Parts: sequence; C-alpha cells; structure tokens
Amino acid sequence: MSLVYPNIRLSEVIEENTSLIPVIHRFGIHLGLGDSTVQEICEQYNLHTDFFLTMINTFLNEDYFPQKKLLGFHTSQIVDYLTKTNHYYQRHQLPNIERHLRSFLSMSDPDNNALSMIEKIFTSFKDILLRRIKNDEKEWFPYCISLSNPLKDVVFALDNNSEDADDCIEALLTDLKLIMIKHLSGEYDENLCHAVIFAISLLAKDIKQHNRIRFRILQPMVEGMENKGQ
Repeated sequence: MSLVYPNIRLSEVIEENTSLIPVIHRFGIHLGLGDSTVQEICEQYNLHTDFFLTMINTFLNEDYFPQKKLLGFHTSQIVDYLTKTNHYYQRHQLPNIERHLRSFLSMSDPDNNALSMIEKIFTSFKDILLRRIKNDEKEWFPYCISLSNPLKDVVFALDNNSEDADDCIEALLTDLKLIMIKHLSGEYDENLCHAVIFAISLLAKDIKQHNRIRFRILQPMVEGMENKGQ
C-alpha cells in the first residue's frame, strides 16, 4: 500500500481505508473533512503533521518503520497516542461489540451449543484486554515517561519476545470470529450476527496494528533509553 503524504486529501485516504476512522478520531479529527489535505487538517487541529503521518502509515503498512524519523519524536507523544487508543477501546469499540453481542445472544436459538462458547471467549478477551490497559496506565506508560530524555545515538533493536503475552488477545478475537462463521446453527438474527463479526474484525485489525506501534516504536525507544542509562 502506498504511503500517505501531507499534500494528499485526507478524505480520499479515509474513503479508501475506512478502518482509519477510529484512528483519526483519537487525534480529535471528525468526519466532514471536505477537500482539505492532511497538512491542512493537521494545522486546523493543531497536530504535529509528521507524527500524525507516521501513525497513519504505520497503521496502514505492515513494513513501515521510519527509524530515523522516530528519533525526533518524544516518548510522551507515543504514550499519549496509545493512551487515547486504549480509551477508545474501552469507551467505544468494546461497548459496541458487547451491545451487539448481547442482543445477538438473546435473540438466538438457545439450543445452539456455540452460544456459550462465544460468550465465554468474549468475556476472556475483554478481561485480558482491560488488564493490559490497566497495566499500561498504572505501570508501563508511567515507566516509559520516567525514562524520557532527548534520544541521541539510540539503537533500535526489535525484540518480538515481549509480544508473546499479547498474542492471546489477537487469538481470542480470531477464535470468536471463526466460531461465529463456522459453528452457528438454529435460528439467529443475521443482521446482528454480521454486525458482531464486522465489529470484531475492525477491532482485531486495530489491535494488531497498534501492537506494532507498541512493539516496533515505543518498546525499542524504551530499550534504547534503558541501554543508554547503563
């Protein structure tokens, strides 16, 4: 996928990638973008254009990792963005899925054996995600900020081992979606079913891409600061 640049109309980017709507919302940007470019929108909302573009391009492109550019960002910028992402999960995406899922379960054939498994998996996923968010707020993010200093000559070393604890979050969403696709039976509301699957798919993509920001941007910055302090 091609990169997004300052002179591109943001409305065109969103039209082609509607999954970015929650992302721009975290920057305080609302729909009704008109023909304004990314640069113009950032100026309108008083946003750091390079940082905004880095987050957007990291979200859209699996292989995007602008190491040199990241040296110019402060840890607090990334922590603030990831904090807003966590808040969006808590206040919008999780309640949206839960609302549709509860309606779907209550209106489905009670003899469907998959229903209890669907509810159990969602509850497990929600609990794990909320525990991670709590840990972010109480421990990891404050620790990241405490290390914050101007970064110079920092070596970015990607360590995927630390991502193992978060694999279950993505795996549970995948399991939930597959059960609904493969194992439903009896009578159920198809519109509610589709709404749940679409909402799960959107959240799954969001979490996957933002885990890349966590582990390919913030964690290497923190490791660099830790190594520098030794």
